[in-house]
Amino acid sequence: MSTSSPSAPAAVTVNDERVVALAQSIKSVYVFEAPVRIWHWINALAITVLAITGYFIGSPLPTQPGEASANYLMGYIRFAHFAAGYLLAVGILGRLYWAAMGNHHARELFWVPIFQRAYWAEMWGMVKWYAFVSARPGRYVGHNPLARFAMFFGFFLLTLFMIVTGFALYGEGSQMGSWQERMFGWVIPLFGQSQDVHTWHHVGMWGLICFVIIHVYAAIREDIMGRSSVVSTMISGHRTFKD
Repeated sequence: MSTSSPSAPAAVTVNDERVVALAQSIKSVYVFEAPVRIWHWINALAITVLAITGYFIGSPLPTQPGEASANYLMGYIRFAHFAAGYLLAVGILGRLYWAAMGNHHARELFWVPIFQRAYWAEMWGMVKWYAFVSARPGRYVGHNPLARFAMFFGFFLLTLFMIVTGFALYGEGSQMGSWQERMFGWVIPLFGQSQDVHTWHHVGMWGLICFVIIHVYAAIREDIMGRSSVVSTMISGHRTFKD
């Protein structure tokens, strides 16, 4: 933890009145390393592209002017969707690697201490904070217990589901014998048929959209009302405490 010591009182003159300003000490901790921050923002971009293009793949545009041979709009939309899907999948693999190589905060995304009683007590405290029942939240260096629970079950597992079902559908277009079909072809008969996988993949998209909305709201709310920085932490890597 790096701490800047309080500076001496500084005398300034404002409208001929002497005002003594004392800078309070600011405590900050380096939490998120550069690979984690880069992955976070690339991931945000990939999910945005996937959600927009995925919506149009599920609900295509009704028509395009001119001859069909002169229009490739849906082809470009599908290409952007597939490219963003590869980026999301490779990003998850890279993030798993950094969970092993980075600091202990890099591993918080991939497991939750659900068998620890203290964890549930602290998570209940954060539930009361977000419900405007508690006056002050707990003070956490990494993810708070509720955020950690949401990141694991609402993001990580759901993202794995989207990657697996997405590559299963992609394997259909790649045809039999492709590595996508060999690795993920078992998914379609598991769900019953291709349309069922399409439907659940589409539902998963809306699940991720709901997660992103709640995630952005909680981060901005915590920056304004909480005891530590959140949004700026994912830019600089440092969590700054306000008290």
